[in-house]
Amino acid sequence: MEHPEKDGAEAVVSQRVADIVVAVGMFAIGVVMMVDNYHLGAGWAADGPQSGYFPFRIGAIICIASVAVLTQTLFYTKGGTEAFVTRARVKHVLLVFVPTVIYVFAIQWLGIYVASALLIAGFMRMMDKYSWLKTLVISVGVNAVLFWLFEIQFLVPLPKGPLEAFFGY
Repeated sequence: MEHPEKDGAEAVVSQRVADIVVAVGMFAIGVVMMVDNYHLGAGWAADGPQSGYFPFRIGAIICIASVAVLTQTLFYTKGGTEAFVTRARVKHVLLVFVPTVIYVFAIQWLGIYVASALLIAGFMRMMDKYSWLKTLVISVGVNAVLFWLFEIQFLVPLPKGPLEAFFGY
């Protein structure tokens, strides 16, 4: 296991802070699951469990586990000042995170297939320096296969953009 703080790298976030943030975030997700599934019906009906029965309980388990992690982090963990992530590592994370956020928003305007082709092509060119021919063949080919699989074989419509509309899909 690496210890970047020993190499002189500046810590951006400590392990303790990361544990607290994740525990609180997961607790919030568990609460949202419980509330949403309670509205669906989280009880037992005459014909068996209602549609929110199991997801409601999964949300409760997530909440309980989050409280356990938070309690352990706040009261029982000694130290916790070691680096969770260093400044150099944050740059690497952002190189993936920022394009992924842009991709999620691009799906709304370009559709999932075009946005995915652009994401794959961007990563292939910027991160790994593949040739334009290989980048084009793989990014378009992967999405052509996914289009065939979801739209034609499974008949599952995914978000489409202007290019698919141009071709009549």
